[in-house]
Amino acid sequence: MATKINKQKHVENETSNLKGTLISVMVLGMIILISWFGVFALFLSR
Repeated sequence: MATKINKQKHVENETSNLKGTLISVMVLGMIILISWFGVFALFLSR
């Protein structure tokens, strides 16, 4: 019985870790895209 509870907690922890990872990757991707478009706009304005 104790092993089932431990496994459920372990799965919940992995799920929350993956959600945090997904959010971090999305934020990093947005920063890269914004900076890329900013440099591209600077290139076009010259």
